[in-house]
Amino acid sequence: MGIEIDMSGKVALVTGAASGLGRATAIKLAEAGADLCIVDLNEEGLEETEQMLASSGRQVLVHAADLSDSAACTGAVDAAIAEFSRLDALCNVAGVIFLANSHEMTDERWGLTMAVNLTAPFILSRAAIPHLLESKGAIVNVTSSAAFIGEAYAAAYCATKAGLLNMTKAMAMEYMYQPIRINSVAPGGMATNIAANFRPPEGANIDLIKRFSPMRGVVEVNDVADMVAMLCSPAGNGYHGACVSLDKGITAG
Repeated sequence: MGIEIDMSGKVALVTGAASGLGRATAIKLAEAGADLCIVDLNEEGLEETEQMLASSGRQVLVHAADLSDSAACTGAVDAAIAEFSRLDALCNVAGVIFLANSHEMTDERWGLTMAVNLTAPFILSRAAIPHLLESKGAIVNVTSSAAFIGEAYAAAYCATKAGLLNMTKAMAMEYMYQPIRINSVAPGGMATNIAANFRPPEGANIDLIKRFSPMRGVVEVNDVADMVAMLCSPAGNGYHGACVSLDKGITAG
């Protein structure tokens, strides 16, 4: 990126850190000097991430949590504060997607999508904000190109990502005159576990899926992680209420 990202002496909480963008973000923040609380439902994946972070020399707290549970979200922030006595950045990276014909989407999958993708970032933010105000810190929400365009068979996912985008803006306005920065990043398709598990519903119209497929290839996970880390750091001081799109042109037209 060419921008110096300095998180020395700071603490970041990263959700979805067992794999993909969450893991890449944790690694970038550790390289920039941050101590970390890494959170995910996948405890084995978290331990792998911890091993990858060992050479950074940073302190790492592994905290397994089911982010569909509001109490677990609050507990993750509490654990970070108990361990480090401060919090400088909250990175809401964790997300789920279930593709389905809307008339066949189950209540269970709709509810889980809402809980993980939208409610969890709010509950985590609610718990973190008092500490972030004290540290003059930052929240970075990972939304998606799906926040801007309708994607066939992804009504639940699109709804949560659009909601997360506007929640970011609403919170940014609410805390306009207070020492906290709240921003979002909207990647297009990336080579992550979510993409690997991409399963269109039976009988899906492939032409409709191609409409939101990346014409210039998938987005590099590390490029998105760079942006998240930058927005967490003092290098991102000029950003507040912003959504940075990294989608290789999917939403350009």
